[in-house]
Amino acid sequence: MSDSAATEPRIYKGLAGVPVDVTAISMVSSDTNSLLYRGYPVQQLAALCSVEQVALLVWDGELPGPQRLADFEREERSQRALTPAVLRMIDDLPLTTHPMDVCRTAVSILGAEDPDAGNNSAAHNLRKAQNLFAQMPAIIAYDQRRRHGLPLVKPRNDLNYTENFLYMTFGELPDHAVSEAFRTSLVLYAEHSFNASTFAARVIASTLSDMHSAVTGAIGALKGSLHGGANEAVMYIFDEIGSPDRVETWLDQALAEKRKVMGFGHRVYKHGDSRVPTMRAAMVAMLEHFNRPDLLEIYLKLEEGMASRTGILPNVDYPTGPAYHVMGFDTETFTPIFVAARMIGWTAHISEQFADNALIRPLSVYVGAPQRDVPR
Repeated sequence: MSDSAATEPRIYKGLAGVPVDVTAISMVSSDTNSLLYRGYPVQQLAALCSVEQVALLVWDGELPGPQRLADFEREERSQRALTPAVLRMIDDLPLTTHPMDVCRTAVSILGAEDPDAGNNSAAHNLRKAQNLFAQMPAIIAYDQRRRHGLPLVKPRNDLNYTENFLYMTFGELPDHAVSEAFRTSLVLYAEHSFNASTFAARVIASTLSDMHSAVTGAIGALKGSLHGGANEAVMYIFDEIGSPDRVETWLDQALAEKRKVMGFGHRVYKHGDSRVPTMRAAMVAMLEHFNRPDLLEIYLKLEEGMASRTGILPNVDYPTGPAYHVMGFDTETFTPIFVAARMIGWTAHISEQFADNALIRPLSVYVGAPQRDVPR
């Protein structure tokens, strides 16, 4: 090896495999292949905890006691209604606006309205996190309704977070089975360490910007099809396939064309996404509840085909897409639901970044033209 080659800096494209900081919020345990929130396996949290309990766990570091939970539920329910400025903004956007753009713009409005937008103390950031958590379901629900020519449904303070989200979207109380499956999905989506959108949020926070700016950036990152758009893409694939008898032909053609089959594979999990069994069970319950054996057959055949042909296993987006579809959500609303859930993790990471901050400012290796003079 030449001296120049030995001293040439190594490039970690996409920062793959590069630890950039520490976090106490979540990790994927290599020993158990399980996603842990503050040490608790996510499948246990999805089985036993409400979304509100999980939010407090991620923010506070511990599961809440009865009084802490009751105080938070009361405060969250009091903040669910959209402000006039946010409602006007949503009404003024074209119906063709992607729901992720609606979410991003709404968060900017909320930040502009916040009287303490520039105060990054732990107490103020926790308040902002709770407010964003409370507001996102109303933003998402109203945007879906307006695109169908339906009026705003105001929140109900006698419903829990999951029930109210569904009620504001569909205008009726959800069946318990639907609420439970939806709750499961929100818990599973709540946090996932230094993924692209979380890292984007931490980069923005590291400049000593503010909570709402960091969340706005995270939403922009999550909009990308390589990150948050996978659950939408799953349903587009199902629509393209059309019927169970076409799965094999479709998959052979997709693989021959080297297409990326969305909903499969994950950079972190080496032995399958630990969230999939829990979400898969919730999806099966929904397809049975809504009597959609056709979708279940497509799901199973595509899952089996990918495993036998490529060895690639599903990630959590694969079962989530069909579940949201039969619940009645528009496909374009799937990733905004992800926003509502991941708001928990994003805001926890933003607060963690502020608590022990260092400006995130990596280097680059220049490969352009050498220094030269402008022609005279």
